[in-house]
Amino acid sequence: MFKTLKSILGFGPKVDFKELLSNGAIIVDVRTNQEFNQGHIKKSINIPLDTIQNKLEKLNKNKPVITCCASGIRSWFAKNKLKSNGFTEVYNGGGWMSLNNKIN
Repeated sequence: MFKTLKSILGFGPKVDFKELLSNGAIIVDVRTNQEFNQGHIKKSINIPLDTIQNKLEKLNKNKPVITCCASGIRSWFAKNKLKSNGFTEVYNGGGWMSLNNKIN
Protein backbone atom coordinates (compact mmCIF):
# COMPACT_ATOMS: atom_id res chain seq x y z
CA MET A 1 0.00 0.00 0.00
CA PHE A 2 2.81 2.44 0.89
CA LYS A 3 4.46 1.81 -2.48
CA THR A 4 1.16 2.54 -4.27
CA LEU A 5 0.64 5.75 -2.27
CA LYS A 6 4.17 6.88 -3.11
CA SER A 7 3.47 6.20 -6.78
CA ILE A 8 0.21 8.16 -6.69
CA LEU A 9 1.92 11.14 -5.10
CA GLY A 10 4.67 11.17 -7.71
CA PHE A 11 7.40 9.58 -5.61
CA GLY A 12 7.88 6.57 -7.87
CA PRO A 13 11.05 5.74 -9.79
CA LYS A 14 13.43 8.67 -10.34
CA VAL A 15 12.55 10.69 -13.42
CA ASP A 16 14.76 13.44 -14.82
CA PHE A 17 12.05 16.03 -15.47
CA LYS A 18 14.59 18.60 -16.70
CA GLU A 19 15.76 16.18 -19.37
CA LEU A 20 12.18 15.38 -20.37
CA LEU A 21 11.48 19.10 -20.80
CA SER A 22 14.63 19.58 -22.85
CA ASN A 23 13.35 16.77 -25.09
CA GLY A 24 10.05 18.55 -25.73
CA ALA A 25 7.86 17.36 -22.87
CA ILE A 26 4.82 19.41 -21.97
CA ILE A 27 3.59 20.00 -18.42
CA VAL A 28 -0.15 19.60 -17.96
CA ASP A 29 -1.48 21.07 -14.73
CA VAL A 30 -4.78 19.34 -13.95
CA ARG A 31 -5.92 21.62 -11.13
CA THR A 32 -8.98 23.83 -11.54
CA ASN A 33 -8.66 27.07 -13.51
CA GLN A 34 -8.92 29.02 -10.23
CA GLU A 35 -6.08 27.05 -8.62
CA PHE A 36 -3.94 27.41 -11.75
CA ASN A 37 -4.50 31.19 -11.83
CA GLN A 38 -3.25 31.46 -8.25
CA GLY A 39 0.14 30.06 -9.29
CA HIS A 40 1.60 27.58 -11.75
CA ILE A 41 4.75 26.43 -13.50
CA LYS A 42 5.85 28.74 -16.29
CA LYS A 43 4.89 27.33 -19.74
CA SER A 44 2.60 24.68 -18.25
CA ILE A 45 -0.88 24.33 -19.68
CA ASN A 46 -4.03 24.01 -17.62
CA ILE A 47 -6.42 21.19 -18.42
CA PRO A 48 -8.52 20.48 -15.32
CA LEU A 49 -8.85 16.78 -14.54
CA ASP A 50 -12.62 16.80 -15.00
CA THR A 51 -12.22 18.08 -18.60
CA ILE A 52 -9.16 16.11 -19.72
CA GLN A 53 -11.15 13.40 -21.55
CA ASN A 54 -12.67 16.09 -23.80
CA LYS A 55 -9.37 17.90 -24.44
CA LEU A 56 -7.10 15.06 -25.51
CA GLU A 57 -6.71 16.61 -28.98
CA LYS A 58 -4.82 19.53 -27.38
CA LEU A 59 -1.96 17.15 -26.60
CA ASN A 60 0.50 15.41 -28.91
CA LYS A 61 0.61 11.65 -28.28
CA ASN A 62 4.17 11.59 -29.65
CA LYS A 63 5.59 13.95 -27.01
CA PRO A 64 6.25 13.21 -23.36
CA VAL A 65 3.62 14.58 -20.98
CA ILE A 66 4.23 15.46 -17.34
CA THR A 67 1.10 15.83 -15.24
CA CYS A 68 0.95 17.84 -12.02
CA CYS A 69 -1.63 19.15 -9.56
CA ALA A 70 -1.58 20.26 -5.92
CA SER A 71 -0.46 17.01 -4.28
CA GLY A 72 -0.03 14.37 -6.98
CA ILE A 73 -3.34 12.56 -6.67
CA ARG A 74 -5.23 14.24 -9.52
CA SER A 75 -2.12 14.13 -11.68
CA TRP A 76 -1.93 10.36 -11.08
CA PHE A 77 -5.51 10.00 -12.32
CA ALA A 78 -4.70 12.21 -15.31
CA LYS A 79 -1.62 10.13 -16.12
CA ASN A 80 -3.70 6.97 -16.12
CA LYS A 81 -6.41 8.60 -18.25
CA LEU A 82 -3.85 9.68 -20.84
CA LYS A 83 -2.21 6.24 -20.88
CA SER A 84 -5.60 4.58 -21.39
CA ASN A 85 -6.12 6.88 -24.39
CA GLY A 86 -2.93 5.92 -26.21
CA PHE A 87 -0.36 8.30 -24.72
CA THR A 88 2.75 6.22 -24.20
CA GLU A 89 5.15 8.55 -22.40
CA VAL A 90 3.32 10.09 -19.43
CA TYR A 91 4.84 10.94 -16.06
CA ASN A 92 3.23 11.99 -12.80
CA GLY A 93 5.18 15.05 -11.68
CA GLY A 94 3.27 15.17 -8.39
CA GLY A 95 2.54 18.52 -6.77
CA TRP A 96 3.27 21.51 -8.98
CA MET A 97 5.41 23.33 -6.40
CA SER A 98 7.60 20.28 -5.87
CA LEU A 99 7.89 19.75 -9.63
CA ASN A 100 8.74 23.42 -10.10
CA ASN A 101 11.61 23.02 -7.61
CA LYS A 102 12.90 19.98 -9.52
CA ILE A 103 13.00 21.75 -12.88
CA ASN A 104 14.27 25.17 -11.82
